[in-house]
Amino acid sequence: MSFCQFFGGEVYRDHFKPGIYVCSMCNHPLFSSRSKFAHSSPWPAFTETIREDSVTKMMETLTAYKVLCGKCGSGLGHEFVNDGPDEGTSRF
Repeated sequence: MSFCQFFGGEVYRDHFKPGIYVCSMCNHPLFSSRSKFAHSSPWPAFTETIREDSVTKMMETLTAYKVLCGKCGSGLGHEFVNDGPDEGTSRF
């Protein structure tokens, strides 16, 4: 989870088997497959983290946070506020 590939190479984008997504650097639990949803972005999309301390977030804009692994600080991408599948939910 701690890196992304472009041009259709992201193997977890369309992966919907039950399980836990962990940081590829330290194995820290990040997201559950229960919070995963299909999205048009080239990366996997989740509505929430497993625990509040699964990630660390830093505000980049009013609608986006930079997201890091809560244990090792590896870059995971962003949280986009109000861009989830339901009104008022975010997309990680």
